[in-house]
Order: sequence, then C-alpha cells, then structure tokens
Amino acid sequence: MPRFHLIGLVVTDMAASLAFYRLLGLDVPADADAQPHVEVALPGGLCLAWDSVDTVRSFDPGWTPPSGGHHVALAFDCGDPAGVDATFAELVAAGHEGHLEPWDAFWGQRYAVVHDPDGNAVDLFAALRR
Repeated sequence: MPRFHLIGLVVTDMAASLAFYRLLGLDVPADADAQPHVEVALPGGLCLAWDSVDTVRSFDPGWTPPSGGHHVALAFDCGDPAGVDATFAELVAAGHEGHLEPWDAFWGQRYAVVHDPDGNAVDLFAALRR
C-alpha cells in the first residue's frame, strides 16, 4: 500500500526559497542553498523537498511551470492569532509578497497568505480564542 511521504516544490532560486522557509522555522542546513535537490523531515514523518528547475528538466525536459494561479498551498500553524500577525509582518519585512493580510476568518481562525519566492501560497493560521 502506498504511503504519503513527501511534498515537492520546484524552485527558480534555491537559496531564496530556502531562506523563506527558514523564516517559517524549518531546519534547513545552510549548505543546502547551492544544492539542486534538498529534503527536510517534518514533524509527523512527512518530508518537504525542493528541486531546482534545472534538476526537474534533467529528467523531464518538457517541464514548464504552472500558470493561472497557485497550484499548491502550504499552511503553517502560528500558535496563536498574534503569531499570525507577527509572522506575516516578518515575512513582508523580509521582502516577501503579502497576498492577504491577517484577518479573522469565519471558520474560527486568524488567517493570512504570503507568497514564497516562486509564487506558491503559504497560509499562516491559528485558532481564534472564543
């Protein structure tokens, strides 16, 4: 039986992408910035991987980036509503695109969306206190 194990992102600038995800608390070694493929273990046994465009095209020469909006979204639990606001502010201050500023969503979470250096949506959330 197959077991879900890895989420992979194709990136145009490995160092910029890894720097973004380090700001979100992922433990990515500094020497990974120059690698064509990087994987990190996530809590719960999953892995997140990054591949450069050149790496993907080395085995799939016809690969082209998706168009028409994001095709993947990653979500990070920021612990509490203030954590959503602080993380959003930190990422925007570091030069990343804030797509949707923090708001109190009707489903009971503080929510915001930023884009990583390749335009992937990264959701920031935390449960609202009732």
